[in-house]
Amino acid sequence: MKSTSKLNRRTFLRGAGAALSLPFLESMAWAAPTARPKRTAFLFVPNGMHMEDWTPKQTGADFELPWLMEPLAPLRKQLLVLSGLTHDKGRANGDGPGDHARSAAVYLTGAQPFKTAGSDIEVGVSVDQLLAQAIGRRTKLSSLEIGCESARQSGQCDSGYSCAYSSNISWRTPHTPMLKEVDPRLVFERMFGGRPGESEESRARRLATRKSILDFVTEDAKRLHKRIGKADRRKIDEYFAGVREVERRIEMAESGSSPDPAMKRPDGVPQAYVDHVRLMYDLLALAFQADATRVATFMLANEGSNRTYPFIGVRDGHHHISHHGGDRHKIEGIRKINRFHTEQLAYFLTKMASIQDGEGSLLDNSTIVFGSGISDGNRHNHDDLPVLIAGGGGGDLTPGRHVKFARNTPMNNLYLSLMQRGGVRRTSFGDSTGTLSGL
Repeated sequence: MKSTSKLNRRTFLRGAGAALSLPFLESMAWAAPTARPKRTAFLFVPNGMHMEDWTPKQTGADFELPWLMEPLAPLRKQLLVLSGLTHDKGRANGDGPGDHARSAAVYLTGAQPFKTAGSDIEVGVSVDQLLAQAIGRRTKLSSLEIGCESARQSGQCDSGYSCAYSSNISWRTPHTPMLKEVDPRLVFERMFGGRPGESEESRARRLATRKSILDFVTEDAKRLHKRIGKADRRKIDEYFAGVREVERRIEMAESGSSPDPAMKRPDGVPQAYVDHVRLMYDLLALAFQADATRVATFMLANEGSNRTYPFIGVRDGHHHISHHGGDRHKIEGIRKINRFHTEQLAYFLTKMASIQDGEGSLLDNSTIVFGSGISDGNRHNHDDLPVLIAGGGGGDLTPGRHVKFARNTPMNNLYLSLMQRGGVRRTSFGDSTGTLSGL
């Protein structure tokens, strides 16, 4: 059954302090019969990668998945592995030690951070924010910045560099980072809260009554169901189920108690790190599905993070064992942590691939960049970085391949390519020497 009415692409279901954006429906196809929204996310993991287990030995379409990518095997045809890319501005270039701070600061800006532990921070505008400036007006949120580790935004964190450099990858101006949100509840409220001036009151009422945000848009939802066809109703019902499931898990996190009374954490942050990571990934998928935003960044941990991973058998700090010096025990710990991160990536990409978006999936219409600003954590090098792109980019990418570029090819060439495909009118970015062919 076809849709019985035409809907605007930016239709919202509204209630008291709630504004629920909708996924792409058949009823909206009249406005853009061929174009689908294209989403871009940049995912960051700290302390580099064990490159021997990351880099495929073969190039082209017949490459064998290395050990760290094995969890991504079912998604193989959606992967584009890039080797040889370099962030020269992550190197010291006369500034001395501080590779961890530089690796996060340069990750999306491609710019050399000014070495300071004071308030006079300066690096560059990041690629996600340039994309947000070009397309952000089309969605409720021009961009979304999330993470799983909060941090100080001042003071020294790495060899004379401000903590702001280690804690942020998104920069609105050269002096202003876009601070990430680590509390799932606050991310959810940003996505679905209502008009300014109402959200705090409605949020307090909703939390006090334990009502779902869906309860506040019931009347609008009923009216919508009468206007749309069977296929759209099914998609809306699946979308609502996803929203409610995320709400339920946030509520569970808020009702839990910290295993360590001395450890302060936001109310909505799950106790288990794996639960936190997956909930944030679910929120990111939901944000893209609802078209609440088309540009996002996600720091799974801050650069230089010394988080432990006892749930996978790694009780030593991540940063500590990244300086393994050839110690087999430490290398095995690094391998386990890296594999854990790709397992969570597989969880996210599988969810994206399962969500219908027009004639394809949400993953088909997205560009997901996963990587780190350091290659080998033991060497602190910034050449031949671990870079993985997932998704079809709405037809802009040809995944299912390993592409190896010439040594020291600027990472900024990739970003310039993605920006141009995303509607940003630029002919250069940082130390770019052109766009990348073969994507």
